[in-house]
Amino acid sequence: MHADLESLLALQEHDKAIMGIEGELAAFTPELEALDAELAKAQAERDAAVKGAQDAEQRRAELEGKIESYRVMQERRRQRLEWVRGAKEASTLMAELDLARTVLAKEEAEWLRSADRVQEAARRVEESERQLDEARAAQAPRREAIAAGQLACNDRLAAARKEREAAARIVKPQMRSQYERILRGRAPLALYPLHGEACGYCFTAVPLHRRQDILNGQAVVTCEACGVM
Repeated sequence: MHADLESLLALQEHDKAIMGIEGELAAFTPELEALDAELAKAQAERDAAVKGAQDAEQRRAELEGKIESYRVMQERRRQRLEWVRGAKEASTLMAELDLARTVLAKEEAEWLRSADRVQEAARRVEESERQLDEARAAQAPRREAIAAGQLACNDRLAAARKEREAAARIVKPQMRSQYERILRGRAPLALYPLHGEACGYCFTAVPLHRRQDILNGQAVVTCEACGVM
């Protein structure tokens, strides 16, 4: 075998090993994304429940403020009524008091209903927090397993890259530069065997004299069509 070809093939084997480990790492991504999406949904539901509870509390506080304001106004009307002497003015104030009592009664009834809404909103918050905690707990073992798998892959990847660096130093600089340039292209590998009389990657026919050099182990040549070795 041609010496340059032997060192290039050894380098490519290291690159294949690296690509395999990188593939293993990439395989974790879809599952992690699914787990994250599940948690994000539970978190969004919890956040919506918290927002609903805050809105219910705010509405209740606003009603309390309105009711207190109406009561103050009613008290002022009653005090004015004590000092009124004219029948017409007294009649007007009595009508205002009656109307205000009706409005106040409606607001107080709404305030009572708002208490139920506050309690229901608080219940939804508790339920959504429980579901979020359960989702996290259910995912924890799988996330730990994925993290352990990623750590193991990264350790193997670091070792594989060191071995690859050592193998790359054996390849002649010019050949290594050409090899690296091919890898940056569209072909997944830089070296392909002959496929009959054609390039093993693009299946373009290789001229006879070049093919003979390859078969005799006299040269490592590039495909005139796709550029692979």
